[in-house]
Amino acid sequence: MTPEVARTMARYNAWQNRSMLAAAETLEPEAREADLGAFFGSIRATLSHLLWADRMWMSRLSDWERPAGGISDSPSHETDWARLREARAAADEGIVSWADGAGALDGPLSWWSGAAGREVTRPRGLCALHMFNHQTHHRGQVHAMLTAAGARPGDTDLFLMP
Repeated sequence: MTPEVARTMARYNAWQNRSMLAAAETLEPEAREADLGAFFGSIRATLSHLLWADRMWMSRLSDWERPAGGISDSPSHETDWARLREARAAADEGIVSWADGAGALDGPLSWWSGAAGREVTRPRGLCALHMFNHQTHHRGQVHAMLTAAGARPGDTDLFLMP
């Protein structure tokens, strides 16, 4: 991963999160909480997981505070819709700022992985790439749930990013 790609993906992430949150805002709270069969169940729970995961990865890649809990706790990381929206915007701003500073993409990154159940060492650039890929994966689930619920998120094509 190059610094230019990190900057592009950070901006894409923020753009897409704004779109998903705006579309979700058009739904009743019950629709955001409905279990629609995605891995984390609901729209809100999946967005909460994404916020938790971004905070976790940024605690490894930068100096962010490590979020509490593990993956199984992440759907309830942020249960209040207004706080989730505010925290998401702040996290996206922080990720863009980190990427604008070119981040530290060189060298190895070592951490205890709860998912793997062991210490892991991987290239920092690969970890940053994974974070952005993870965001896209789960936002795809959110997009499908929003569409099924009748909301209309905006374009997702990278080349259409303003």
